[in-house]
Amino acid sequence: MPSSGHPRALLPVTLTAIGVVYGDIGTSPLYAMRECFFGSHPVPPTHDNVLGVLSLIVYSLLIVISVKYIVVVMRADNQGEGGILALTALIAGKTGGTRTVLVLLGIFGAALLYGDGMITPAVTVLGAVEGLKVSAGLSERSLVPLAVLILIAVFAIQRHGTHRVGRLFGPVMVGWFATLALLGVVWIVKYPDVLAAVDPRHGIRFLIENRFAGFAVLGAVFLVVTGGEALYADMGHFGARPIRVAWFAVVLPALLLNYFGQGARLLHAPETRNPFFELAPAWALLPLVVLATAAAIIASQALISGAFSLTRQAIQLGYAPRLTVEHTSSWEMGQIYVPQVNWFLAIGTILIVINFRSSGALAAAYGIAVAMTMIITALLIHVIAVERWRWPLPAAIAMTTTFLVIDLTFFSANLLKVLQGGWLPIAIGITLFTLMTTWKTGRRIVAERLMARAYPLEAFVTAVRTAPQTRVPGTAIFMTAQTTGTPAALVHNLRYNKMLHEHVVVLTVATVPTPYVAMDQRVTVTAMGASIYNARIQYGFMEDPDVPEVLGHLRAAGVPIDEDAVTFFLGRETIVVGRRKGMAVWREKLFVLMSRNAVRATAFFKLPPERVVELGVQVEM
Repeated sequence: MPSSGHPRALLPVTLTAIGVVYGDIGTSPLYAMRECFFGSHPVPPTHDNVLGVLSLIVYSLLIVISVKYIVVVMRADNQGEGGILALTALIAGKTGGTRTVLVLLGIFGAALLYGDGMITPAVTVLGAVEGLKVSAGLSERSLVPLAVLILIAVFAIQRHGTHRVGRLFGPVMVGWFATLALLGVVWIVKYPDVLAAVDPRHGIRFLIENRFAGFAVLGAVFLVVTGGEALYADMGHFGARPIRVAWFAVVLPALLLNYFGQGARLLHAPETRNPFFELAPAWALLPLVVLATAAAIIASQALISGAFSLTRQAIQLGYAPRLTVEHTSSWEMGQIYVPQVNWFLAIGTILIVINFRSSGALAAAYGIAVAMTMIITALLIHVIAVERWRWPLPAAIAMTTTFLVIDLTFFSANLLKVLQGGWLPIAIGITLFTLMTTWKTGRRIVAERLMARAYPLEAFVTAVRTAPQTRVPGTAIFMTAQTTGTPAALVHNLRYNKMLHEHVVVLTVATVPTPYVAMDQRVTVTAMGASIYNARIQYGFMEDPDVPEVLGHLRAAGVPIDEDAVTFFLGRETIVVGRRKGMAVWREKLFVLMSRNAVRATAFFKLPPERVVELGVQVEM
């Protein structure tokens, strides 16, 4: 994680954070205000309605983003890392029915973010290129192929890494926010009456007078805060302080000025159909479309990178099978590329663009998944406030109740979008939640089956001592996921090959619910006797396992390893669907399919293939 403690380091880190963290929330002005007055549940842009909607937008940004996320939620870091999986890992250590439900909710929230990762690139890119309707009079039919081409390019460059262009994200987004502010100020100066919307009574009066219509508009108002979860998830890359400085110094003022400017434009010309692009004079429209498209690409990039990081966390925490994780930067650990996830998102996003065809139609589907994730975050934060921050229970309840009332109100308003496309992110979330919980449960069942028939390691060592075996030179490392018992590969090797290596290491690689593990806590070794050692390597959920890299640590811990004479033995599991008590048959079949398509352990643990021996093990579910 970059250090931002030194004053001289704060400015460049803050600049980079503006580019990466605020792309999502920073592109909301493209479509949020328009959807309030011309979306799926519009209200007429009268003077009172404009001030009412603006007031709701202002206090949504202040309460949901400034207070909930920037001030409170970002305090709940897991060794500096943020995001709903990191938050879930903080409470996952204890057992109990309520705790299990909260952990499952956290996993469901993570699954919902993948749906957000598909819709955000689609809605932002479409919202940007739709400026060409205003500037060049292009039709929707011609805009969709353009949006698809841009998205294909965005996903295609992922395998090359974004560290080269990433340094441009900050300056571009600073230019974007400066443009938002400038466009807004011009119209505020023309119609300063719009500033009356800072009075919250306008928002309250709007909801009372418009009743159901006003409630329905909250689904569009919510679009201004949909980047809250994304900024929390990116906290580990920059630290909390640069993100907070960027928000209060640059992003929040620019967003408020632009929304007020759009309100002023609507007060001047209620017939305005695209209040964002119509803020600009005619000569500036094309450059604004170009800048908006660049901002949309950056917003898309942030969500795609976030999906990669989320996937790595899920793999390490045991909620996803092993996938290919490639590092695209030799100096930035967080720059990774997961090809399977990239093309899953690409196909989904492109299909969404082709099906919905406009940012307005997509906005009707957008928001419900994020609203559900925000509710889950509020519940998890309550546990953190009581257990880790030691808040008095009444204070924690007051905070949680306030957040939940707001989040549940937004969620209820977004439920009106279900039949208009809101079902899509929910369906994606449910599908991925099913996959994640199936994998977690399946791995637990396989581990139980293997442990039930495993020969105790102590008994194995005793047998070797009492009946000495033929020992051959070198070191054999038998890798196992089970914390107790003799690996089946070791038993089979002795049974069929009638020999043991001179030195034998039973090695378990474990992931702990913290982002990083200190090097002095990485390796633990127990000498069992007869030159047999039981070793454990620990990694955090933000780290990638590299077994050969830690062989030196094993040697330092007392294991006599000659790295030129090491052989790795793996048990290759063949999983068979059976009739034993476990999961439903369809889930067992799904687990088997996922297991067969997982990346092989040799590649995942970075083992040299020429030194790996695999021995088959059949496991009945």
